[in-house]
Amino acid sequence: MVRSIPLRGGTSIPQFGLGTYKLAPEQTQRTVEAALELGYRHVDTAAMYGNEREVGLALAASGLARDDVFVTTKLNNPDHDPDAARAAFERSLDALQLDQVDLYLIHWPLAHSTDYVATWATLIEIAATGRARAIGVSNFQPDHLRRIIDATGVTPAVNQVEIHPYLSQDPLRALHAGLGIVTEAWSPLARGKVLDDPVVEGIAARLGATPAQVVLAWHLRRGDVVFPKSTHPGRLAENLAATTIDLDAADAAALDGLNRDERTGSHPDHVEWP
Repeated sequence: MVRSIPLRGGTSIPQFGLGTYKLAPEQTQRTVEAALELGYRHVDTAAMYGNEREVGLALAASGLARDDVFVTTKLNNPDHDPDAARAAFERSLDALQLDQVDLYLIHWPLAHSTDYVATWATLIEIAATGRARAIGVSNFQPDHLRRIIDATGVTPAVNQVEIHPYLSQDPLRALHAGLGIVTEAWSPLARGKVLDDPVVEGIAARLGATPAQVVLAWHLRRGDVVFPKSTHPGRLAENLAATTIDLDAADAAALDGLNRDERTGSHPDHVEWP
């Protein structure tokens, strides 16, 4: 049921997956195991989340072939220096108990306090070893993207940014499309804020779906890669069922019209380390 989208580097990413942000380590293994049992084949984690080890344990316990599950992890903010980034990548592989990740991202650009071009060059070096099948970025603004591409000649496979009906990010998504970058949407439900919007509720009632399914279907129709988080097996199944919902053009337009340029998370220009 889940479509895969081609990525730079010759791989492809399942458009729907499981997010693990703020998933406590003691919850992570059983949640990832439950998701994989339901049919999820894409797991998004990060060094910053502190749960890579438990994701790895769940992958090992699943019995699935390595190539059957797409795994993303991300470089933590303290590790932008090239030598620190190399060591951090090794730690992530060790924690995940993997020889290779499918996608490795710079988590935040930290544009005012780091040389993120040098960091990106280090990811290019890592990709050349084959231990990251694709590399990309997260929370990069248009000027950040243009700078790393101009400096290195290498375009990120993805940019993972906050997107939901209250923050549609259409100009950034258009830039991605022009550059051949796949858009990934974190906080796809605006941390629940959009679920009681009358437009969302009305579409859900008419389709016999949940508000969350409607919003996730909106993302999928647009081509966003999404990875909502839940610890409840019933909700995990409900979220995955969003892949079976087809929104018509009128419903999609109504959801497009909810944009307020309203963030639930931090603006990339305001996140720095230390």
